[in-house]
Amino acid sequence: MEGIDPEVPPSGPGCADCMAADPPGWWFHLRRCGQCGHVGCCDSSPSQHASAHHAATGHRFVRSFEPGEEWFWDYDEQVLYERGPSLVAPVHRPPEQGAPAPADRVPADWKRHLHR
Repeated sequence: MEGIDPEVPPSGPGCADCMAADPPGWWFHLRRCGQCGHVGCCDSSPSQHASAHHAATGHRFVRSFEPGEEWFWDYDEQVLYERGPSLVAPVHRPPEQGAPAPADRVPADWKRHLHR
């Protein structure tokens, strides 16, 4: 899986772009860029920042940043890999964070806002 840097830590515990937005956004699930560690929200999330990061940078691989998930997605080939290289910790969001998150920004009708 060429292009993955296993020593780069994740950018933080949540979607970097949602947290930086004004007003801050929320996410459903998180993805971690295998090349630079950018944490973005999944394609089901309202803002789809992980895919936007790939489009902007060309960084090919993301790894799930959800507890218990180790899979990688290759945006270029549209292929799922059940496993890949071990990445530097942390390898998932804080378990107490839950999904969707952050809890104080998730609307009551959040399911209506998901992309399917």
